[in-house]
Amino acid sequence: MEIDIFSDTICPWCYIGKRRLERALRERPQPDLTIRWRAFQLNPDMPADGMDRRRYLEMKFGGPRNAQAIYDQINAAGGTEGIAFAFDKIVRTPNTVDSHRLIRYARAHGRQDETVQALFDAYFLRGENIGDPKVLAASAAEAGLDEGAVGDFLLSGAEADVVRSEDAQARQAGINGVPCFIFNGRYALAGAHEPEVLHQLFDLANQEQAAE
Repeated sequence: MEIDIFSDTICPWCYIGKRRLERALRERPQPDLTIRWRAFQLNPDMPADGMDRRRYLEMKFGGPRNAQAIYDQINAAGGTEGIAFAFDKIVRTPNTVDSHRLIRYARAHGRQDETVQALFDAYFLRGENIGDPKVLAASAAEAGLDEGAVGDFLLSGAEADVVRSEDAQARQAGINGVPCFIFNGRYALAGAHEPEVLHQLFDLANQEQAAE
């Protein structure tokens, strides 16, 4: 089975969705499973150096007070998955192209899932600016990658056009929110669903594969 996960590194529901997928796989292990994390940008027009968090909340939600109602719901869902979101620690909303570049690099070096986890932890638990190359390189090291090599890769600008293209292709395919899970390139499931829902897609994908 193959699962392509379109997500953004600053999407809290993507972090929750990752945890729920992990829970689903513990309950129903899938042999020969390939997972690929794909790029989607919640804010494709974000300046390259990001934006002050307070200004971002004003533009996105009308201010921190309105955002709090949304964060209360996210915090409740995160709590059930053992995620202690620390939104108050975030001082800058980053452009996420470089974090997606890092994820592509990590895939080529066999550490993609660990890198996605490290990025979620850096941003949501510690409030770090994952648009900063130094923060990205440190997160990569946490995931088991060579920090110096990652730093050189990030400075090179490699894969930036691929990331933007993947984001554009996702939108053209009708994906307008994340996480979005694509099973075997055929069946899409949008949202951070409970394991029981994911199990149904496991079965559907496996049944079709067996029939081929």
